[in-house]
Amino acid sequence: MERRRTSLQTRTYKTLMRVGLVLIYLIITGTVALVVFSRVREMAAASELLPDFTATEKQGPSENVTFEEGQTLPRWTGTERITVLLLGIDERAQWDEPAWRTDTMMVLTLDPVTMKAGVLSIPRDLWVEIPTFGYNRINTAHYNGDLYDYPGGGPALAMLTVERNLGIHIDYFARVNFEAFITFVDEIGGIDIEVPETIDDPEYPDNNYGFDPLYIEAGTHHFYGDMALKYARTRHVGNGDFDRARRQQQVVQAVLERVRRPDVLAQLITKAPELYQKVESSVATNFKFDQALALAGLARDLDREDIRFAVIDESSTLFWETPQGWQVLVPIHDRIRERRDFMFWIGPAVESNGAAEENATILVLNGTQTEGLAYATAQYLQAHQVLASYDTADRQDYESSLIILNRSMPKTAQNLLAVLKLPDSALVQGDNPTAEYDIVVILGRDYAEP
Repeated sequence: MERRRTSLQTRTYKTLMRVGLVLIYLIITGTVALVVFSRVREMAAASELLPDFTATEKQGPSENVTFEEGQTLPRWTGTERITVLLLGIDERAQWDEPAWRTDTMMVLTLDPVTMKAGVLSIPRDLWVEIPTFGYNRINTAHYNGDLYDYPGGGPALAMLTVERNLGIHIDYFARVNFEAFITFVDEIGGIDIEVPETIDDPEYPDNNYGFDPLYIEAGTHHFYGDMALKYARTRHVGNGDFDRARRQQQVVQAVLERVRRPDVLAQLITKAPELYQKVESSVATNFKFDQALALAGLARDLDREDIRFAVIDESSTLFWETPQGWQVLVPIHDRIRERRDFMFWIGPAVESNGAAEENATILVLNGTQTEGLAYATAQYLQAHQVLASYDTADRQDYESSLIILNRSMPKTAQNLLAVLKLPDSALVQGDNPTAEYDIVVILGRDYAEP
């Protein structure tokens, strides 16, 4: 009798995606740069609260930047694609830590000629090879780079890790923390959010390794920074991290709508020196200040339909538990390349059959006398991005194969029929709703071994 084993962990495990927060960070830095520069141009004064970019002008513009008479912002003159790695860290002043793992990693790209942009979100538990440090979660690259004084620190090692594992050349980085987001949302007077369903998260984390229970009624709310951050970060509700990603995008849109209001923009201009001083310590980057301003001008002219969003999600990764007991995401490189190419506008949209979103647990049982059939089938399913455990059935004389649905997983069921090349008649409804597995596949004599 085959011993029950798990090809990869089938426990429910959601990819941690903080997609919207990093975009918000970009809005923070870009908007602040815009208003600060505009304010100084208008006043022609040098405040001690402002960055020393006037000296840069005297020394000449940075690479790919030019200043033109009568223009408020410098102009980006480069014609090559620009790619930026955004690193979000949950750095709190009360936590005395030597280095920080990245809570968010995202690649942004912009072609200044075609004015096409893209965003790729990278899960923090992606299992990759980190140069000089070996295999680990991708979010440890920044931590190790800072902790062990890697040349260029954490950002440099994180950039190199992304380049080598995803095949993406990174030009710049921007590292930000949550305090910048809270400050910015407060300064713009909060944002309006339509909460589609009540949120009750008793396990929302506080700032001291405990819980700060979160409850938000469904309906329209006006959130200031702290509550907006909680709304964007909570994941112990609904469909976990996937619903959280949608909330984060909703917050991004709300911030964009808010800062476009003339009265809010006027307030930002008035508060520009003070606001820059508040967020400056929360942002680190290898951009020169005039480069950031010039790129902010480019970003301002982007149309929404010219921005592509892609996520390295569970349809492009496999869940796995390492020998140390860590739950990680193993990349499926072909699927990740599809998302990368889509983000860079050199490939079509990646279609999903919806099975990954159901996150079904699957057990394959060998109901024949063919030794190793369940194991071979589990491996075959894994190659088709379907995670399954395997074992031996209660008997070995099944004539027909069965796909038993203990819970409603219609998209996964249809995908199994297609991948295993079984007839629709193989689908049967189970009578055990408390069963350990959502779907049990019993292989019979009619099954053609892959």
